[in-house]
Amino acid sequence: MFTCKSLTFFYAITPVHMGAGQALDVIDNPIERERHTDHPCFAGSGIKGAFRHAARGLWAEESELVNQVFGPEQDASDHAGAISFADAQLVAFPVRSLKGVYVYATSPLALQRLGRLAAVAGVGLPSFSCPPLQDDEAVVLNEKLLANGNGREGSRLILESYAFKPVVSEPEGFKALAQWLSENALPDGDAYTFFRNKLAGDLVLLSDTQLTFFARNATVVEPHVRINDESGTADDGGLFFTENLPPEAVMVSLTMASEERLKKGERRDDRLSAEQVMERVRQTFDGFCLQIGGDASTGRGQVLVRLRGGTV
Repeated sequence: MFTCKSLTFFYAITPVHMGAGQALDVIDNPIERERHTDHPCFAGSGIKGAFRHAARGLWAEESELVNQVFGPEQDASDHAGAISFADAQLVAFPVRSLKGVYVYATSPLALQRLGRLAAVAGVGLPSFSCPPLQDDEAVVLNEKLLANGNGREGSRLILESYAFKPVVSEPEGFKALAQWLSENALPDGDAYTFFRNKLAGDLVLLSDTQLTFFARNATVVEPHVRINDESGTADDGGLFFTENLPPEAVMVSLTMASEERLKKGERRDDRLSAEQVMERVRQTFDGFCLQIGGDASTGRGQVLVRLRGGTV
């Protein structure tokens, strides 16, 4: 039983390819997506593998600790690990903007799901309301993002080639939630001050339909060409397209810890408690830059990790 839980954010600083394993339309290597929302996601198994791989190097002088926390690598049937990760869900998706370069787009559904995970982890969010929005409406905190027109009512938020009318009244608590996200989804330190401020000011609320549209159609799609070693030219059939989650995307998951598991019949007085397991993971990985997903050799998959709160 997992008795200690932590809300875990992943902030992409390079494109991330968590592959789905099957081609879709012209994209040969699409990213993982939830079936019911079509939002990008990170599988919990992939997250755990990335944490374990990093821990193997970070805890090199405590090799047994890796097995205690993540489970044995060679004899996996002996006992399970004491740490688990839920699939990561989308919180905010970067979308190109006519003003301000890009915005962090979210929706009522994405925020309500964040609130539900936060409640499970015992993390208090600012109270907020998410009124239903029309597909051509947006909640905009930063008026400098608006273009075309005199005054707020005549202006529009331009994302990609789409125009959104800013709603007149800001939903209760939305600004406070944007500030909370900026303080908790990104690490402390001067290197991230600009991005914390931008997340706090340039978080925009779109309808669920529009967020799904951008999350589906505004990802990074890269062409790759396989080169023939002998000729030095493109190999036959060597052109393929790979999809990536764009940098600046914000994802959230749950990290869950239990008491250290033991082999059947084994007894030990010094087994790690759930709190000790979670604290060790938090001390190591909170604010850590983790490589997750594929294409690591081309710089893909660098995400910043934040672990917030926890319950027993």
